[in-house]
Amino acid sequence: MEKIAVIFGGKSAEHDISIITAISTVIKPLELTKKYLVVPIYITKDGKWYSDQKLKDINRYTKKDISETLKKLKPISLSFDNGLELLRQSKFGKVSKEKIDVVFPSMHGTYGEDGTLTGLLEMANVPFVGCDTAASAVAMNKVLAKKVAQSSNINVVKYESFNKVDFKSGLDKISDKVKSNLKFPVFVKPAHLGSSIGISRAKDENDLKNAVELAFFYDDLILVEEEVGNLIEVTLPIIGNHQLTPAFLEKPLTKAEDFFDFDTKYLQGGKKGSKGAKGSQGYSEVPAKLDRELYRKAEEVGLSVYRALNLSGISRVDMLIDSKTNKIYFNEVNPLPGGLYIHNWIKKGISNTEMVERLVELAKDKYNEKNSINTKFSTSYLRQF
Repeated sequence: MEKIAVIFGGKSAEHDISIITAISTVIKPLELTKKYLVVPIYITKDGKWYSDQKLKDINRYTKKDISETLKKLKPISLSFDNGLELLRQSKFGKVSKEKIDVVFPSMHGTYGEDGTLTGLLEMANVPFVGCDTAASAVAMNKVLAKKVAQSSNINVVKYESFNKVDFKSGLDKISDKVKSNLKFPVFVKPAHLGSSIGISRAKDENDLKNAVELAFFYDDLILVEEEVGNLIEVTLPIIGNHQLTPAFLEKPLTKAEDFFDFDTKYLQGGKKGSKGAKGSQGYSEVPAKLDRELYRKAEEVGLSVYRALNLSGISRVDMLIDSKTNKIYFNEVNPLPGGLYIHNWIKKGISNTEMVERLVELAKDKYNEKNSINTKFSTSYLRQF
């Protein structure tokens, strides 16, 4: 049986969400297929790596303090000499090796979706689920993703971006630039985070300054963008490398002013009396009830973004629609959708076990395709020295 390592946790503000995604949506379905030996790899908030079958038990994170479990385990190390191997040291000092066939990254946000982990896996020359390093880095940088989309003639909302140098120059300068180029209300976002962490809606200059300070607490790059009037939010999960399969276009059942902050996404679970599919973002309409032509256009925008950013495996494309003009704007991409958006795929007729199996096969296809390219080149360059 193939050994599949599921990596989760990590030094990210989305650490806890990663644990739920890994155990509930990835590990359990992989085991249900009875095709794989699943190896859980948990990365602590301070960056230590652990691997033990006990780490597949969600109760160790929710009902107990995981540190109590980790006290009885030794951190693992990695070897890249023969693909990816886990090195485990016994209490007597003996080191054992465990070869990994495929990796299923289940880490959200920083050091996970941003290309950091996939860069390591590419260096290890092991198949892994999801986008490659370059695509992950672009997708998780909201500013860069918008620039790439614009270069492919995909509409984005009017925005400005600022870095830490701008921040150190003073809030007044940032505020002046925003007031000169954008109209309130605006949204202020950290450029690299997901799960709506650090995002604020600003109605005026005072709100803006507070929002900018909050966003820079979480990131060294932020963007400020105009609010879309007459807003309809939609999201489209997609799987595939070259042949793409979209799920249903999904519409969250929230009001524009109740934008998706962290609590709305993961704690609120939809307002009382809401109707719709309950997914990782509370209640939503699946499929979204839109005019047929508008639905088709939004789906095509989502697929165009996926291709433009060279995404692979699975991702979710978020879009904003002005319901009066029917103009569709690309908002952002999530290279690892929370819970894999399985509630949507189930409605599409794809079960959780089918989903993880398909993603593992896509990982192997991408790996084989990449390894067919020659990266070696012989020269006599060094002989001149």
